[in-house]
Amino acid sequence: MSPLSSVSARPKFWRDVRFLRWVFQLLVLAVVFGILYWIYGNYQTNVERSAVPTDFGFLDNPASFTIPGTDFDQSSPVSAAFVRGFQNTMLVAVVGIIFSTIVGTLVGIARLSKNFLVKTLASAYVEIIRNLPLLLLITFMNLAVVLQTFPRIENAWQPFDLFVISNRGLALPWFEGSGLILLLIFAASIVVSLVVMKIERARADRTGQKSRAGIFAILIIFGFLLVGWMLLDYSWTLPFVDGRGTTGGLRMDPSFFALIVALVLYTSSHVAEIVRGSIQAVHKGQGEAADALALSPGQKMRIIILPQAFRIAMPAIGNQYLNLTKNSSLGATISYFELTQIAQITVGNGSPAVPAFTLTLFIYLAISLVTSLIVNFFNRRLALVER
Repeated sequence: MSPLSSVSARPKFWRDVRFLRWVFQLLVLAVVFGILYWIYGNYQTNVERSAVPTDFGFLDNPASFTIPGTDFDQSSPVSAAFVRGFQNTMLVAVVGIIFSTIVGTLVGIARLSKNFLVKTLASAYVEIIRNLPLLLLITFMNLAVVLQTFPRIENAWQPFDLFVISNRGLALPWFEGSGLILLLIFAASIVVSLVVMKIERARADRTGQKSRAGIFAILIIFGFLLVGWMLLDYSWTLPFVDGRGTTGGLRMDPSFFALIVALVLYTSSHVAEIVRGSIQAVHKGQGEAADALALSPGQKMRIIILPQAFRIAMPAIGNQYLNLTKNSSLGATISYFELTQIAQITVGNGSPAVPAFTLTLFIYLAISLVTSLIVNFFNRRLALVER
């Protein structure tokens, strides 16, 4: 055998690096499954010993508690309570994401302002709020602001006779009619406006004229809502103080108000830093080109800088959306009836803890996965297409 053939001969399998890597990974996997099997075996043994039910039959039992501000009563099943908790969690998540994005974007832009006062105030806001514990901020907002600073109901603030602000919550004008139908009308207006925007932009590209896609979209949305409002005979209802509460309008529970404000303040401080860094990451030549085209500072930011900045910021902002959704569980500390609070009360009333909290865990997991899918969709839409 020649020296060359002996060198090129494959080593024994127990000396092959690739084989050893596979063996090591399989061993690690076997250890992990072994630990999980051991934990599950202990769980089964303890459950059999304590005779604690592990199925989800408790969902059909009466809840034995009420949810303030709703028609949910003690005879309603536990499953209905979890549905209500899911709705409250999603309400906090959606409202919080919308306002955190708006406030965070404005503060992030303000941090780069050439005005000393605006820049300093924005920087102070970010540095103070984002360095506070969120649980402490929620508790402070509930105890010190809503329950102590806001007046009692008999001395409620009523600015412009449109709002009622007291330590019993915030009441604001609202409409009377089907919210689902109005939402469907809004969704239809969005679809139509997107189609019109695409056609208008194609016309502008073809003719070289200025695109009015944004104006057309706004007119279509308002037109759809106005026509739907008139045809379906919707009307406004204003809140007013009625004894120890309010009548009319939409009443916002004090715990919900405190939770939303705290989450928006906290999350927007992080979003502001992401927006600031993303704006600074846009090549300065883009701003110089906008200046050469004699664009105003507002036009430069809105048309040139922000679209490119959000392309950079979207993954990080998506993580903040997930954090806000999961942080809504801290509302249980101020008695806001979201998923975690519902699970705690249900277990306290005698329902088995393991299936109750397992159900809560999987609901939060589903919410986070759906949020990730939506964020990833927009991230792909904003991504640069390489040729």
